[in-house]
Amino acid sequence: MNLLPRDENGCPYLQLAPMEGVGDRCFRRAMAFVGGFDEAVRDFLRVPINAHVKSLAKVYVADELSPIPLAAQIMGSDPDLMADMAQELSQRGAPRIDVNCGCPSPTVTGRGAGSSLLKDPRILHEVARSVVRAVAIPVTIKMRSGYEDTSLFEENILAAQESGVRYITLHPRTKVDGYGPPARWDLIARAKSILSIPLIGNGDILTVTDAISMLRNTGCDGLMIGRGSIMNPFLFHQIKAHYSQVPYEPKWEHLLQFFEAFIAETPGDFSLKLRVNKLKQLLGFIFKSNGQLKEKRQLVLSASHTDPKAFLAFALPLLQEGWMFRKV
Repeated sequence: MNLLPRDENGCPYLQLAPMEGVGDRCFRRAMAFVGGFDEAVRDFLRVPINAHVKSLAKVYVADELSPIPLAAQIMGSDPDLMADMAQELSQRGAPRIDVNCGCPSPTVTGRGAGSSLLKDPRILHEVARSVVRAVAIPVTIKMRSGYEDTSLFEENILAAQESGVRYITLHPRTKVDGYGPPARWDLIARAKSILSIPLIGNGDILTVTDAISMLRNTGCDGLMIGRGSIMNPFLFHQIKAHYSQVPYEPKWEHLLQFFEAFIAETPGDFSLKLRVNKLKQLLGFIFKSNGQLKEKRQLVLSASHTDPKAFLAFALPLLQEGWMFRKV
């Protein structure tokens, strides 16, 4: 079974990245409305030491993006509890379980989870192996290049491979790097030269040019895109258009429909202020997409509107002036 098939035009497998906070259900559903990606990964489910996995797993909905598959990502450090959670999610219809070895948040790493697993390849292997053995569905890993540095880089990727995971997604920054320095694509190329299982590249893919450059320079087997998809919801379509050689030019009304879908999926118990804040978070990324928009980003983020419709009536004309999603 090829988990990372290319499409009929040779475009590699494209995944929507899990992103805590901004990459929630309303964003995933709005992105599914736009389409263009082959699979999404849900933001991680924490598996603490005192976990009751059945109750924790209830937030995962397998058909949330149907027909686009939605993989489940779990994060923890107890092998048995991680295995139990994987079994529960598998029973709930998850097509794949992804083990989080990359979250840099201090509240996560302080409990030995996320990128803390990169401190000791033996523990990483034990946790991943327990999940692999627990379920019949594919298990994968998303990891960073290291914790404080890359001194254990090769040991970690080989430990992951030896655990039996089907492929690895690599975000080539360390935990200490956070999201600051440029992603080290050379480490993706290095991992690809060492591994015998497929590898997905992740990090700093903001344009079609970035996507093609990563594929060409690293040899990775697929792409996972996070921030780039927020800044440009049509990026996946544009990458596919590069391979099909059929131009894809999103229209302004397509973007308006994206916002409508986003608002429609915002939880009903959110106050008007929270709904505006969610829109500000989304627009904050979009206004980073080019220089002309960046100049007006703070104006949008500091707006005092408390009603979503009034806020959009203010922000969207500013966005339209500098809208450049057609360009890559």
